[in-house]
Amino acid sequence: MTAAAPGPSGAAGSAGPAGLPWGRALTYDDLAGLPDDGHRYELVDGVLIVSPSPRMLHQRAVGNLYLRLRDACPAELEVFLAPFDVVLARDTVLEPDLLVARRADLTERNLPAVPVLAVEVLSPSTRRFDLLLKRSRLEAAGCEHYWVVDPDEPSVLAWRLDDGRYAEASRAAGDEPFVVRDPYPVSFVPTELVA
Repeated sequence: MTAAAPGPSGAAGSAGPAGLPWGRALTYDDLAGLPDDGHRYELVDGVLIVSPSPRMLHQRAVGNLYLRLRDACPAELEVFLAPFDVVLARDTVLEPDLLVARRADLTERNLPAVPVLAVEVLSPSTRRFDLLLKRSRLEAAGCEHYWVVDPDEPSVLAWRLDDGRYAEASRAAGDEPFVVRDPYPVSFVPTELVA
């Protein structure tokens, strides 16, 4: 994962790599010109975060969890796989590995609201970003549920917003059952996600 802040070369608004402006914080509009090259592009406070394509174990866990979430999802909600932009602010755009959103909040291009649930599957290149920065931005924005899956262990840790702060709601590793009632009832064992 690479963070690319606008650099000092040139005047404000001049073009940088991939046509990005230099000398100012980036916005959601700036992301439109980036290539569809297999990388994940996210913004946090106007700073571009670039992540490489995920590995096979990561994708297996994402796919298996998507199926479980989709099968249990109530009609007023919808489950999405990345890439799908979550626009928390003009200068903060995240792409959780999985998200659950209210259908009424969605647009054709993005989710311009806080998701009901955001899920990240850890990778060596994104572990710190997912556990610290992304978690703190979703918490501050009011995302009620945030889950982190570690496919190497395998394990799942779920947090729920409680008085504006994340508190652990559920945790399971290996063949232990992971059971939650919110945002809707789902249960599985972490080893099933990587099988």
